Amino acid sequence: SESPSGGGAFAFRTPSGVLPGRGALPNAPYTDASEAVFNIWRPARWANWMFEVEHYEPATGNFTFGRGGNQGARGENTGGDWFVENVFEELDAPGEFFFNRTTGDLFLFHNGTGAPPPGMEVEVPQLRTLINVTGTQWEPVRDLKLDGLTFRAARYTYMDPHGVPSAGDWALDRISAVFLQGVEGAVVQNSVFERLDGNAVMISGYARNTTIQDNDFAYLGGNAIVSWGYTNETETSGFPYYTPRTNYPDAGIDGTDGNHPRFNAILRNLAREVGLYEKQSSFYMQAKTAQSTISGNVFFNGPRAGINYNDGFGGGDELSYNLVFSTCRESGDHGPFNSWDRQPYLTTTRTGEPSMIMEWREIHHNFFIDNYSPQENIDNDDGSCYYRSHHNFLVYGGNGMKNDFGGHDNWQYFNIYAYAGVALDVVKTLPGHEDHFYGNRAILTGSSVGSPQCGGAQTQMSDNQYFTKDGKLSVCGKSLADVQKDGLELRSNVSTMPEDALVLDWAKSLLAVGESHLTIVV
Repeated sequence: SESPSGGGAFAFRTPSGVLPGRGALPNAPYTDASEAVFNIWRPARWANWMFEVEHYEPATGNFTFGRGGNQGARGENTGGDWFVENVFEELDAPGEFFFNRTTGDLFLFHNGTGAPPPGMEVEVPQLRTLINVTGTQWEPVRDLKLDGLTFRAARYTYMDPHGVPSAGDWALDRISAVFLQGVEGAVVQNSVFERLDGNAVMISGYARNTTIQDNDFAYLGGNAIVSWGYTNETETSGFPYYTPRTNYPDAGIDGTDGNHPRFNAILRNLAREVGLYEKQSSFYMQAKTAQSTISGNVFFNGPRAGINYNDGFGGGDELSYNLVFSTCRESGDHGPFNSWDRQPYLTTTRTGEPSMIMEWREIHHNFFIDNYSPQENIDNDDGSCYYRSHHNFLVYGGNGMKNDFGGHDNWQYFNIYAYAGVALDVVKTLPGHEDHFYGNRAILTGSSVGSPQCGGAQTQMSDNQYFTKDGKLSVCGKSLADVQKDGLELRSNVSTMPEDALVLDWAKSLLAVGESHLTIVV
């Protein structure tokens, strides 16, 4: 679109090249840059791009980009910080290598003392996909179980074709080490996914009741688990299978044909060190997927949001009893969870009849810590709606609750917001679609509740307990006592900051620690 809206959006474009400043590449000029790849952050570090080099001028140092730049859906006129790889002159540190495709020579900077041992073996991953399970909606693969396996050393895929899965910020390659499409009742459990240079598991297209449970994911180039359906907006499914799509191009928002994942169960997995190459990566990401259950997982050490819902397709998802921390370690914006909803979809999820309105999503009993690039623990971005977030322990963050760019029907209640800047920052809604914020405990580092809607379709706020350094709180430009005279924040109160030990006691009680799903030693 030439007139997009939301979150700084504009028609997609990327930089066409780079002229490095003096001294930026001390090993240049290069003899041959034809196999070089530039890795470039988008400004604000929302994603990164990779480009091949189409033309290099040694005399001026100018690089003109060729293929690439498709690794994110949010373009920009300029790039951010960057580095170059796959150039012989930059082979200058232990562990690095350079492969000359023309001569077939592999150069390796030995990571050890002295010369490499005579019998040293070098393994070069060649396969993108280690197990491919592909059926159809009409002839699905049923009741497959992968149990107790180790998956290692799939090749990188960040230069492969990517697609935009829906109207969020993401671009994805529909490739993974374990690829599941056209399946019913598939189970992947008790397995190890490590040192994979792309995505680990992808649930693609038609899938019902897929369970990914009790697995260990570590050191991945892309995402741990991706779920991505179809709505026939393109003529084929794209790389690598190019399956023809029916009803193209009329069904771009129509998900009523069922060619998407439903009833995923993502349970008790451990995932860490993901997104080593593609920074717009998460532990779990879904697009054009409905009615998933993501519960009992531990996710940490990722470059971007830990869990991402890229759209509002269908809804009916449950996100519960997860521990997520140390996310957004390399990027700006977001936190443990992020959602977008810029594009409505037609599904039957909510009532069984076609509807553009999604079923409510539940986010409850999670322990989220927004300890890097803190914005929100639950970042309901760009039009997100129909969320009920409750009984969560949410630590740090600039905001407690957020809605922006047309978001609405966001209910947050019975949560603990520990050491947030403000309690909420939301936008105008239509009458009948107000946001709700009630029954929460908010320990604030400032003295303002934030930015609720104080007139018109007011944010519905009541029964909250606020804690500030001086025991005072500003709401809609007034004191709490004065705004209550206007009928806002009824039965809410404010007092001074509680002791940390008391906050932890509240959290243990809220999450029922020691009674059911989690045990946390403090």
